[in-house]
Amino acid sequence: MKVQSLKLVCFSPTGTTKSIIQGIAHGISQSTVELIDITKPDARKQHLQTSENELLVVGLPVYMGRVPALLSEWLHAIKARNTPAVCIVVYGNRVYDNALLELKDILIKRGCIPIACAAFIGEHSFSNSETPIAEGRPDASDLNHAELFGRKINEKLLSVSSVDHISDINIPGNYPYGGITELWSVDFIAVSNECTQCGICAEGCPVGAIDSENSTLIDKEKCIMCCACIKNCPQNARSMKTGLVKDAAMRLNKLYKERKEPVFFL
Repeated sequence: MKVQSLKLVCFSPTGTTKSIIQGIAHGISQSTVELIDITKPDARKQHLQTSENELLVVGLPVYMGRVPALLSEWLHAIKARNTPAVCIVVYGNRVYDNALLELKDILIKRGCIPIACAAFIGEHSFSNSETPIAEGRPDASDLNHAELFGRKINEKLLSVSSVDHISDINIPGNYPYGGITELWSVDFIAVSNECTQCGICAEGCPVGAIDSENSTLIDKEKCIMCCACIKNCPQNARSMKTGLVKDAAMRLNKLYKERKEPVFFL
């Protein structure tokens, strides 16, 4: 079967998930491509509709072994009609737990037919120069894997005559999904005198947790600990305070040094 267009959906506060799905798209090599980046709050006000003539690729980060709870409403509002779909989760070299299974189940309920699934590795949100966790990933090897995966997806599409001939994909995981979906509500970001109030952190925050007039003011109830504001600060004026999050970063750095590789399910 041939599809007329490719829709890429990503939630990617630090850019890792976006890089991976773009690598996959390069391998699929479809001439008509639409990127739907739902990282910023305003983007999630628009609901998604797709048809069987499109290929949908959805890429999300893993939050504590699950699909981010923040995205639940948007994902469950998708309207698809027998749309072939690719499910992608990106995790910080720890585990992806039930996130890939959960994403697949959500898309099926919304009218999609999964044709391929994968779990990739991206630099962990808590990673920094002091406690690197999957630092620099996705790297060249990961992006090569992504492109190869895209080619395999294209081959699989061409091998079936219609969506009715796409067989189910077995994804590892457990029911109920379990895990903790509530994130910590903690004041963990320090802002130094190097801050120039440029507003880049506030503009890039996926939940609008940073005051646009005074970037030292952070709504910890909204914050999802993506650390995009720390990683994207041009002055390196933001860092982790001593406490729960920094302790977690130290544990992750110690326990998950061994490199993990992407896994594909076709």
